[in-house]
Amino acid sequence: MTAKQKLSIIPENILVNKIYEIRGHKVMLDSDLAELYGVETRTLNQAIKRNSERFPEDFMFHLTETEWQSLRSQIVISKKNKGGRTYLPNAFTEHGVLMLSSVLNSQQAIQVNIQIVRILTRLRKWLNENGELKYKIEDIKRKLKNQDKNIELVFTYIDKLMDKKIEPRKRIGFKPDDL
Repeated sequence: MTAKQKLSIIPENILVNKIYEIRGHKVMLDSDLAELYGVETRTLNQAIKRNSERFPEDFMFHLTETEWQSLRSQIVISKKNKGGRTYLPNAFTEHGVLMLSSVLNSQQAIQVNIQIVRILTRLRKWLNENGELKYKIEDIKRKLKNQDKNIELVFTYIDKLMDKKIEPRKRIGFKPDDL
């Protein structure tokens, strides 16, 4: 088994599906990371509490109730009284995930961290390369909104014209009845 094969212990699509955007950051939740590292969530959080100085606000933050409810509606998570979480989860930025490798020193944690960092780096690179595309799409959307208004205005004028009873116009020019 090559070194690259050893590092690919988790399929990329599984990792990518566990990355969320919260507060403008790409983050991963403590429960997802614990699952990937092969430890319990409480074990991961205990290690973080013991090393709290390693996790400043830009590395890890606690989700608010609103953010948690929003995530719960996007991903299927059980409710508190049905065996779900009793506290709000921690969200780890890319730097926080890197710092976890120094707190959890298992071989699996190190390999998973390397994979996650590579994926986050690729995501950042893709977003930077396609940032201009986002602006172009926004410009097109703005133009389409204006066109929708113009089309609606045309239909309003057509409706007004149809509401008016237009009498047949008097014919101009040679009329065969005039003979």
